[in-house]
Amino acid sequence: MAEGAVVVEKIEALAAAHPRVLLVEDEADIRELIRYSLAQAGLEVVEAGDGVEALEKLNAFAPDLVVLDLMLPGMPGLELCQRLRSRADTARLPIIVVSAKSSATDKALGLAMGADDYITKPFSPRDLLMRAIALLPRH
Repeated sequence: MAEGAVVVEKIEALAAAHPRVLLVEDEADIRELIRYSLAQAGLEVVEAGDGVEALEKLNAFAPDLVVLDLMLPGMPGLELCQRLRSRADTARLPIIVVSAKSSATDKALGLAMGADDYITKPFSPRDLLMRAIALLPRH
């Protein structure tokens, strides 16, 4: 099977499952790019511009995946990641960090604090989508 066909098959299977994503990003343009890319693939996306808003939406939304920026106003992304890992209801929730922090130390810290994957900005929306597919629970 050709690579493109595999991607299409995975996206179609993902859309059929109706997964929910909490997107936590303070930069409106980047948030819109990510939201659009994920929504086009059939994911339901709820947005938060900071960590406090993310915690509020988390309780009402019950996402299957979190896409998280690290440099957020108020509560930093790493703190939010730690909080998610410390709660019984979100301890196993997949988290993808999307950050401008690109050093090996930053990536190692993000993964050590509980992220399941780490993507540096600038990034490919398709790459983010494929990583999301890989982390979302199989329905």
